Amino acid sequence: MSHVNPPYRCDVVGSFLRPASIIEARARFSKGEITRDELTAIEDVEIGRLVQKERENGLTAVTDGEFRRAYWHLDFMSALEGIEHVKAQAWSVAFEGRQPKAETIVIAGRIGFAQNHPFLEHFERLRNIAGPGVPLKFTIPSPSMLHLMCCVREEHYAPIAAYRDNEAALFDDLAQTWTQAMLALYARGCRYLQLDDTSWGEFCSQQKRAAYAARGIDVDAVGRAYVACINRILAAKPADMTVTMHICRGNFRSTWFSSGGYEPVAGILFSHCNVDGFFLEYDSERAGGFEPLRFIKDQTVVLGLVTSKFPELEDAEAVKARIREASRYVPLERLCLSPQCGFSSTEEGNIMTEEQQWAKVRLVKRIARDVWADA
Repeated sequence: MSHVNPPYRCDVVGSFLRPASIIEARARFSKGEITRDELTAIEDVEIGRLVQKERENGLTAVTDGEFRRAYWHLDFMSALEGIEHVKAQAWSVAFEGRQPKAETIVIAGRIGFAQNHPFLEHFERLRNIAGPGVPLKFTIPSPSMLHLMCCVREEHYAPIAAYRDNEAALFDDLAQTWTQAMLALYARGCRYLQLDDTSWGEFCSQQKRAAYAARGIDVDAVGRAYVACINRILAAKPADMTVTMHICRGNFRSTWFSSGGYEPVAGILFSHCNVDGFFLEYDSERAGGFEPLRFIKDQTVVLGLVTSKFPELEDAEAVKARIREASRYVPLERLCLSPQCGFSSTEEGNIMTEEQQWAKVRLVKRIARDVWADA
């Protein structure tokens, strides 16, 4: 009998390498050479091909590969009410060796969710492309990311009048906005939603924690506020909807921006956040050991033991051994396997070929079948 509820034994974070036709079409659209409808038609064709490949390579739930986005997070957040997408002098965090295009967001008004948010159409198009009976997975950034980028990383944050000396109002609006987004997606058929959240990977870093402390920021207090906000959203989650959280330490052109095990955040996050599962980066020593998993309550843990950053394939037996090690802290029946992050968190993508990408997915599937009888 197969494991029927998400997360699945063999799962993915969500993004895939953009095919050349998507890259070309988005460049032409940005120059005004094709219309939005023409771009959408090209995206639809390529997402259809992607869905077929996802199924052929052993995935239960399919994603749209985030093909309609430039970034895993900014596209969603910049389309919210009260948010402006702006150019920046530098990216909000420093990656090792390579830097994304310098763009960010600012809070310009009360934050809200519009019922014409483009991600609703993105989900509907994925649903129609995949067809009836095919499980879908959809990803959006966590509300923590909006607060982190605008209010924590930004050293010169100046609250708008509605949030000045009233951060509770800001978290109220964040909770309400993401609740409306979740329920709007649910109404359109979404039953498997993932919150992508690199704030926790950042808070794992002793270097970054020290830098924030030097600015007078209590990272643990911020983390508790994030968990409280997410739990308010999840309180409205329908019973037949799964919401997971993905945590990593950055993913741009096969690079990263932070290091450190989960111990500094495990007590706050794993013990108190009411998501149904955690997708956890565990593909390198930068993520530390499995001991922090002792704080996991009843959530499913998807072990990101196969890297999406580099094309070399992991040794299957070594991955199985690490799964057995993790099962000392979380029962095997509540463990799953995935790549540690997406293959293309931004439209530039990690440094590998599409075939190397699918070889990674097939490796995850093969290991999952060997470890779990219901994979």
